[in-house]
Amino acid sequence: MKTPQNRLLCVTGLLALACAPVFATVTISSMTPSLAAPQLVGTPVTWTAKATDTGAGPLTFQFNLAHPGGVLAMARDFNVGTLGSGTWTSQPYVWAPTGVEGTYQIQVIAKDFETGESAQTTVTYKVDPLVTGSTPVVVKTANPLVALFSSPACAVGSTFRVSFTKSKSKYSTLTPWIPCRAPYTMTVEIAGMHENSTYDMFAQTQTGGKVVDGPTVSFTTEAVPGNVPVPGFKPLKKLTRETDRSDSIILINPTQLGGGLHYPDVATDLAGDILWYYYPTDVSHSDLLTRPLVGTFLAIENGTAWNPTTPQAQLLHQIDLAGNIVKETNTGILQHELLAMGATDAHACNAVASPAPVGFGCLGGFHHDFIQSLPNGYSAVIADIERIFPAGTQGDTSGLPVDIVGDMIIVLNANWQAVWYFDTFQHDGGGTQLDINRPAVLGETCVALQGGCPPIFLLSKGNIAAAAHDWLHANSLYYWPAPQNGTSKGDIVWSSRHQDWVMRINYQDGAGDGHIEWRMGPGGDFTFNNIYNDDWPWFSHQHEVGFENAGAGSMTLFDNGNTRVSPATGVHASTGPIPGLGSVGCKPIDCNSRGMALTVDEAAMTVTPVLSADLGYFSEAIGSAQLLEDGDYFFLAGIAFKGDNPYSHSLEVHPPPAHGAITPALDLEGTESYRAWQMKSMYAPPTT
Repeated sequence: MKTPQNRLLCVTGLLALACAPVFATVTISSMTPSLAAPQLVGTPVTWTAKATDTGAGPLTFQFNLAHPGGVLAMARDFNVGTLGSGTWTSQPYVWAPTGVEGTYQIQVIAKDFETGESAQTTVTYKVDPLVTGSTPVVVKTANPLVALFSSPACAVGSTFRVSFTKSKSKYSTLTPWIPCRAPYTMTVEIAGMHENSTYDMFAQTQTGGKVVDGPTVSFTTEAVPGNVPVPGFKPLKKLTRETDRSDSIILINPTQLGGGLHYPDVATDLAGDILWYYYPTDVSHSDLLTRPLVGTFLAIENGTAWNPTTPQAQLLHQIDLAGNIVKETNTGILQHELLAMGATDAHACNAVASPAPVGFGCLGGFHHDFIQSLPNGYSAVIADIERIFPAGTQGDTSGLPVDIVGDMIIVLNANWQAVWYFDTFQHDGGGTQLDINRPAVLGETCVALQGGCPPIFLLSKGNIAAAAHDWLHANSLYYWPAPQNGTSKGDIVWSSRHQDWVMRINYQDGAGDGHIEWRMGPGGDFTFNNIYNDDWPWFSHQHEVGFENAGAGSMTLFDNGNTRVSPATGVHASTGPIPGLGSVGCKPIDCNSRGMALTVDEAAMTVTPVLSADLGYFSEAIGSAQLLEDGDYFFLAGIAFKGDNPYSHSLEVHPPPAHGAITPALDLEGTESYRAWQMKSMYAPPTT
């Protein structure tokens, strides 16, 4: 599971395994910016590289960036170019220097992974400051609700932040303190503002505990463009002077990846008024915002990668507040890195003739979660993997080989190169691990282009069973920095919707072997301490599992409740009644999703509910859970229905002794929502 750090020179290519002799030559013919230097801080510049290859190709291009005085770091990882008239052209790399002024280095590497041959070139590009006098400057960005505030340099050793307030309002927002970096000016993205509104802004500098305010400047936002399909919000509680505004923003991702209308990611105030949005310029290039960070966001997006048969969920992005892509990688380059590490199920899904043979495994796309909370700036992402198993596996009665969908959890270093992985098919032997013969609890399957499913590649009519078995359906990741087993190293906790289990993986900050430490849920390794006498105490088909208070608090999750609500409640598709549950079904009052907070005792292997609240809605999929600073809990029922119309519901739930007392927060009308977070500001993401 541990990685060699070097790139592989002879690995699976786009269509077949090739180890070509290194006789080809790659030559970079040009690297061109859309705007000649110098340009001002914040100005987007598009770079295009061209190269030739005496080998068959394809050529891939990687862009690396060095800030003034810094070292080169990956900005956009190797991705395929296009061939025309014998020349390969990179996909455009859009760079927006929103940091410091000075001379940057931009490097491009062109590489033919079939031959291992590559070429590179590095150029410099000068960026000028926005502010040249003693007064701050505030300018527009491509997002009409986001401004770029630039202030004169402040002394090294001091810290800097910006305060901004809507005119005639008493509520101010503060950006985080950041170190001063003289002689460079200080530039910060300002987000969390209403449209068509004027805001007063000033810098604050702190030196030795003393805070000094700078001059005030004003900025007026514009309206959200008419071509951005902002969904309708309906506040569900009346705001008064006494309303708790400590977590005054709800950030919400209204749609999942796939077809249909793509709504933007939006942040609103508690009244449902828009404060921020992210909407990819190419609307077919839809996104799944997975996690807010401090001033940036992580997202899984559609787009061109190495597999030409699909754009679905092929890209990972880090995005700033203005919508600029800060960092990008893709399925193709990670497949190469994983294969170099010995991952047998990471082949390209188009790298085999149809029908795929029994034992073939491939990585199709990213899905559900992408986090950046591991030590050293490391990240982790879920990818689906398909593998062909013998006829009869998981009780399939077709008489044909069976396509089973599993999951891979990939850990990336700070340069987004794969350094560790967990392959569910390597832990499917039963016992205290996964069991390949324990199918999805409710028998879920997938076919190509089916909603709620990853891209499906290996089905072959008449040769493979007609539908792939959606065995696990991983849907959330959490890095647990301090598990209770006495180790000082962290593990990964993940949620498997279709097994009704939450599991802890032995990661040990990269030193772990990936075995499953425990499985929590019906038929798992824990006993549920049913203090509330619930007919069905366990969660099922749950979403967004995490431990609060930086891992030291209770485990929160959204209990969708599909198995509890199903007519087949308590009966597993292959094993019969789940031990300790029987076929209890749900009473009409219980046929809703629940918000849960659980105390986990690993020594006693018990789970005790702190909160198990009926939320008043049944959300058949998706959802969020979060502990707020005031002790309340925030839950998102991601997809409920009024007739045929999908809705999502944001809810605030009070803790015991007011067990289950609910304060509705916000309805999103006419569409589902994947996740939501309640936050103090656009700079204060939750800690789970």
